[in-house]
Amino acid sequence: MCGRFTITVTWEELLLRFMLDPRPGAYQPRYNVAPGQYIPAIIGGDPSFTGAAPNRFGALRWGLVPSWAQDEKSGARMINARSETAAEKPAFRTLLRRKRCLIPSDGFYEWKKEGSRKQPVRFVLREGEPFGMAALFDTWAAPDGAKLHTCTILTTAANPLVAEVHERMPVILEPEGERLWLDRSIQEERELLPLLRPYPAEAMRYYPVDPKVGRVQHEAPDCIEPLTL
Repeated sequence: MCGRFTITVTWEELLLRFMLDPRPGAYQPRYNVAPGQYIPAIIGGDPSFTGAAPNRFGALRWGLVPSWAQDEKSGARMINARSETAAEKPAFRTLLRRKRCLIPSDGFYEWKKEGSRKQPVRFVLREGEPFGMAALFDTWAAPDGAKLHTCTILTTAANPLVAEVHERMPVILEPEGERLWLDRSIQEERELLPLLRPYPAEAMRYYPVDPKVGRVQHEAPDCIEPLTL
């Protein structure tokens, strides 16, 4: 699963990396993002726009509540969706065709078992650059008419590096894959499913971090500092 991640770059870096609408977004760096929180998300621009439409930036609550759900309790358990079965599950099939988004990140945490304890580690790309995780979103309407916008992050089998720690990893898209994923004119599963594969192990690295990241309440730059063992 993917249960904690970071996005620590500046707004300007985010804007350029993901070709966002240049209007300022409600963004601040995050060092210990957890399920149930509102997280940065990117949705494709208007396909009817002449030329390259800028992508839209906003916030979604992490934990999917499908539009057809009776209540919002499902959000607590639907923080991730298996990419291998996303086209088959009723909760995800329609979203895969029509409601795809990216969750911008520059690292994610996992806990590596070492003897009787678990050591938190942070996975990043080789140069520490930001990346986009494939996700699905939906809007649920409460009985009083209030709308709740939520998302789930897709996962895939771990590459050999991540497999040293966990059997699953988030789907990290290549830049061209991001473009296709956000293109709302694409709705064919045969075009989308090949994008949902493990990111190359050789393009990633990981390092130990302080166990304090295990506390959801702790969110500070020291979360991402390498721990000297």
